[in-house]
Formats: sequence, structure tokens, C-alpha cells
Amino acid sequence: MLFLALCILAIGTFSAPITESFADAPSPDGVAEVNTPEEDDEQDANLVPLEPELAILPPGFTEFAQDSGSAIGAASQNPSNSTILFPSPIQSVNGETVYNIPIVIDPSVQSHIRFFNISIRSRFEQWLIRLSRYQPLVEKIFSEFNIPSDLVYLSLVESGFNPYAFSRAKATGPWQFMKGTGKVYGLRIDNYVDERRDPIKSTVAAARYLRDLYDLFGTWPLAMAAYNAGEGKVMRALHKVQGETFSDISNTKLIRTETKQYVPRIMAATVIARNPDQYGFPQNPVTPHQFEEVVVNRPLHFHAIANTTGIPYEELRLLNPELRRDATPPGESAYHLKVPVGTSSKVAQLLDRVPSYKFPPLPAVKAQRSKADSSKWYRVRGGDTLEKVSKRFRVPMKTLKAKNNLTSSVLKAGELLIIAR
Repeated sequence: MLFLALCILAIGTFSAPITESFADAPSPDGVAEVNTPEEDDEQDANLVPLEPELAILPPGFTEFAQDSGSAIGAASQNPSNSTILFPSPIQSVNGETVYNIPIVIDPSVQSHIRFFNISIRSRFEQWLIRLSRYQPLVEKIFSEFNIPSDLVYLSLVESGFNPYAFSRAKATGPWQFMKGTGKVYGLRIDNYVDERRDPIKSTVAAARYLRDLYDLFGTWPLAMAAYNAGEGKVMRALHKVQGETFSDISNTKLIRTETKQYVPRIMAATVIARNPDQYGFPQNPVTPHQFEEVVVNRPLHFHAIANTTGIPYEELRLLNPELRRDATPPGESAYHLKVPVGTSSKVAQLLDRVPSYKFPPLPAVKAQRSKADSSKWYRVRGGDTLEKVSKRFRVPMKTLKAKNNLTSSVLKAGELLIIAR
């Protein structure tokens, strides 16, 4: 518990407005990313392209879109803060499997199950094995934020929980954060460190983001859809159809097909991951993500540390995926380097023998793309007041009134507010 508290403290007690999507697509709402040399992903040789199987939809998926929307929408009407059992043919040893996110077994979900279980079975098995290394850690963090533990499988369809995964839209890490969203949620992203790839810190940020999405939309299916498309697009779609559930927008052209299938895709991954025996997936023990830390006060490269201490270079990379240049950052008086369990004392004793690393010069500054309007939408919920909304999003009440043409401070549940600084 103390370890988790320190991890959360490292992220900071940060509350901020929701921003752009994690998905492998341009940032929603027209928000442009700004590239600076300190954040130039092209200089990061460790990154690997997102596996193509993560973006492929199963054959014939379009025929299931209508069925999927209505079934999932109905499921989203159930209370999401308690464990819900949705009738399905999937059985556990003690009866029906109990999920803590809405799960329906409709044609769309079944199509994704077949896709994972048959079409890309070996790849999905690799994702399950990789996730199992981090799953206890993720579930512990999620419990601290009252996030359903089954949402851990959202990371399966985002990246196969690969800390080094990098999408065309320049989302990175196991939870596929865009830079803007990562920074809003307190992650360090610069030329030397990218905490979107840190399994602990990125998971804390993802838990906070998911909690904000749930608080905004009130159901997990809508929160999952917004995770993919961006809350702005989902909010505008709901506003246009005067809807309140995922089914209200899933049968329209207001959201992309990718988003329509994203929610059933997560459900399918959850069904298989929660019932691996029934699908013939092995459950071999995997070494959990555990480590000790040593304090480093100068730049040290992994190769030099490995040569001096005998710790394999690949193990240092596995434990420290956030270090973009395989070296501790310059200008740090106390950087906490992760090392294998049982080696911290030895490493600390040998640090003085490790030669300092000199980083190559930074690349030239790139032209910055213009920033778009940062306005966002918020749907008023029961109990909201203008003062509460003002404090939550750190926007003056006077600004909220002016942007929304309000003549009083009284808010009605269901109305939309423009949140603009």
C-alpha cells in the first residue's frame, strides 16, 4: 500500500479537464499536437509500431453494428459501481462468470471472440502473457480509484500492454496516451523520459482518466467509447441525438466504425481473458513486474551499468521503459532507477565505477503546429452547481456564464456546458 501511495504521489494530486483521445487516430476535436525537439518521437529508437492485429476488425463486422449497439446500450443502463452478471453461455467453474463491467454476448462480441480465439490466436496469447506480468499491479491501482478490475483488458485492445508500442497518431505506451492527455494527467514527457511508457505511472494516469470519463458520462460503455474517440466527439453525438447511452449513438454515423466496435472488442477480450481455460489458452506462471530502486545523480547508460554490475542490459530496459535513450536523464540530482529485486545494494556500491554518459546534441527545433481551441463539453449531472463545475475545471464562473449565455447560476441535469478557459 505504501508503495502504491508513493507511486500516486509521484504523479501528483492532479485534477484537470478531459482532453484528447488515446486512440490510433488524429486527436479528436481538431486538437493538434505540438512537436518540440524535447518530445520528438522520431529520435526514440526503442519504440515499435503498434501491432497491426490491434487495428484489424474481424471479417463481417459491419453486419453486427446494429445488434451490438442496442444490446450494449441496454447493459449500460445497469448500475456500474457494483458487480453485474450478464447472462451468457460462458460458464466458470462455480457457475456463470461474473464481470464488473457490462458484458453482453451479442453477434458483434461473438465475432471479436472468434477473431481473437481463431484468426489471431497466437498473437492474442502473447498479449495475455505480457499483460499477466503487470496485471496484479494494474488491478491494485484500479482498486484505489474504484475502477472495475475488468477494465484492465482495455489495455489488451490498446497495445497488448506493450510499454514500447507507438501508434501512427503518436500515442505511446500500454495505455496509448497522446502527449497532451499524458501531460494533463501529470506524466513527464520530454527528450529523456516518457512516463506514458512507465507501467505504474501510466496506469495511475489511466485510472484517473477513466474515472473522469465515467464521472462525465455515467456509464462504462460510454466511458470506453470516449477513451477511443475522445469525449468531445461522444458528447456531441449524444447531444445531437438527445441520447444518454452508447446504443443511442452506436447506430448512427456520428461516431466512427472503429469506436462502434471498440466497446464490443473490449468485452470480447474480457470474456476470453476471464475464461482462458474454456478457450484453451495456457495459464503458465509469469514473473510479476517487481523491482528495487537505486538513486542515480548523473547520466548513466544501461550498457555501462550492465558492464559494471552484471545486470543484463535487456533486464534494465524491461524495468525502465520510460527512459527514452536507455540512460538516466541529465540534470537529475536523484533519479530512481529500477533494478532487479535483490540487486539494489550491489548496484549502489558499484555506481561510482560506472562512467557518466554524454548525450548527443538535441535535434533542431521543428516548426510548431497551431493549437486548436481548447473548448470542451460537459453534461450537467444531478447535484451539479455552477460553482462546483467552476472549481472542478478551474474555470471562473464569470467565464462559464459568458461562454454558455447563462443568466443565473442554476443548472439543469442533462444540459451541456462549454468548458473554456
